[in-house]
Amino acid sequence: MSVGNTAVTTPVPDGPVIVCETPQDECGVRDVLDRLGDKWSVYVVVELASGIKRFKELQRAIPGNISQRMLTLTVRRLERDGLVKRTVYPTVPPQVEYELTDMGHSLTHLVKSLADWSIAHRPVIAAARAAWDADAAAAASAAATEI
Repeated sequence: MSVGNTAVTTPVPDGPVIVCETPQDECGVRDVLDRLGDKWSVYVVVELASGIKRFKELQRAIPGNISQRMLTLTVRRLERDGLVKRTVYPTVPPQVEYELTDMGHSLTHLVKSLADWSIAHRPVIAAARAAWDADAAAAASAAATEI
């Protein structure tokens, strides 16, 4: 499929999985994908799936050295979306704990399904990438010899 051709060329056996009334409607998917498609949100959800964590605990548990500012922004967005509950205890310094809400916990099943799918298809994806890269390299080489 070329960059300009985005039409589905094979029929879907049982019809489309998601049908939006209008292209602008987006079926509510855009908001969810924007939140979960960022670099850190899924890591936060995965770490909080095991239970309540304090801020520094959460920061240390997330791979990739997330900055304090980015973790703060991420948990605030997840809290705003109703996926994370933040509890502040009136101590000096204030103790803050984070946990998943019921809706946040329901998301963990989807994240696990996505992770399982990814693991199951990793070899096929790697082979497809290698084949595509080889085809692209051959096409580039052929184009270079034509010039």
